[in-house]
Amino acid sequence: MKTRRDVFQAIADPTRRAIIMLLTVGALTPNAIAEHFNSSRQAVSKHLQILTECEIVQQEQLGREIHYHLNADKMKDIEKWLQQFKQLLSKRFNQLDDVLEQLKINRK
Repeated sequence: MKTRRDVFQAIADPTRRAIIMLLTVGALTPNAIAEHFNSSRQAVSKHLQILTECEIVQQEQLGREIHYHLNADKMKDIEKWLQQFKQLLSKRFNQLDDVLEQLKINRK
């Protein structure tokens, strides 16, 4: 039975974030991905399993090898969530600018 996870579980781990970055360049086999880390092939496979369950990466069978590639559409869920914070921070920075501008005026 396949366990469903969400994208935030996937990006919570620094190794999985690094795997995502590797896959932005192109599809890779598990062995090619494992070469970039100081961990076992099995540990990388576990990370790939989680990323696959979250649908951030997709598997493609090419002959005897499995290639993993990034599902960029799924990353949009993260972008939408972050957009809320960008808007909030932008509003707060604008308020800070107003306060600083008022302080400058009051100093003169």
